[in-house]
Amino acid sequence: MKQLHTAFVGYGSGGRIYNAPILSSVSGFKVVKILTSSPDNIRAANSDFPEAEVVADISGILEDPSIHLVILVLPNHLHYTFGKQILEAGKNLLVEKPFTPHVKEANELINLAHKNKLVLSVNHNRRWDSDFRTVKKLIEKDFLGRVVEYEAHFDRFRNEIKPGWKEEKELPGSGILYDLGSHLIDQALHLFGLPKEVFADIRMQRDNAQVPDNFELLLFYPQLKVTLKAGTLVKEKVPTYSVHGTKGSFVKYGADVQEEALKNGENPKNSSNWGKEPKEIWGKLNTVDKEEFFKSEPGDYRVVYQNLYNAITSGAALEVKPEQARDVIRIIEAAQQSQDERRVVTFG
Repeated sequence: MKQLHTAFVGYGSGGRIYNAPILSSVSGFKVVKILTSSPDNIRAANSDFPEAEVVADISGILEDPSIHLVILVLPNHLHYTFGKQILEAGKNLLVEKPFTPHVKEANELINLAHKNKLVLSVNHNRRWDSDFRTVKKLIEKDFLGRVVEYEAHFDRFRNEIKPGWKEEKELPGSGILYDLGSHLIDQALHLFGLPKEVFADIRMQRDNAQVPDNFELLLFYPQLKVTLKAGTLVKEKVPTYSVHGTKGSFVKYGADVQEEALKNGENPKNSSNWGKEPKEIWGKLNTVDKEEFFKSEPGDYRVVYQNLYNAITSGAALEVKPEQARDVIRIIEAAQQSQDERRVVTFG
């Protein structure tokens, strides 16, 4: 099996917690270099990949002809500048979501990848959340009939502002709409395509907040309304998904189990139950034909890396195309325009 020599650019929590365990559980990747400077992250890099070289400058990766793939896990405002350097150096690239803060930047990276015949993708891994895969199955199998309303939440209770780049207003790509919103938007576009109109209400609710920490985003289709919401002051959780159609409804509480498993140091290669939700949080399906708690599909973030390997080594079609990730940013920009102008924005 061909080994893809791989480098991490950034090894904070996004790299070491959410990407490294998934990559290491998929055959075909060999991490050879890691760019990071924090002492804690250096220790983690040396522990996770003892054979990899930790470097302090991006040139050590860009100038290494043996590296096939770079995993870019830096703060959002750095995605474009570092992504451009990586693609210009002839490396395939996986960018942590969101793609870039602005559509113009995303288009530049897409054009550069095409020009250099490189694979470029974005880690929209929550297409492989257990609950979302279950919703997708129900819609595709026509359990709900024609869907008329879809509502998805990504809520948390974090009433204190913690230091970090995500809370700094002068940095492009900060705030909850880019952070959690990009997941919800990608899922909706994956199911329903691009909307006709967009309306957004974006707020700062916590004391001393400098960037948005709450939003409600409405996507309007000819016969469908999509509502996407996320907040940081939601102590009592509402349904994660509520989907209604001409044949009935599906309502789901609880969250995919993979994130907590990764935070707890678990790895898919050591788990026979990876991504399987407990029966206690299966969603309720209530239709004209049946009423039952519907077994959740297993979640599996490994699909992202397995597909990436196949795309680089054998030309397989990407599951997450960069144009799709770019369209997420288009929706975010339309949402910001809607907030600024306090109106519905025609999308297109």
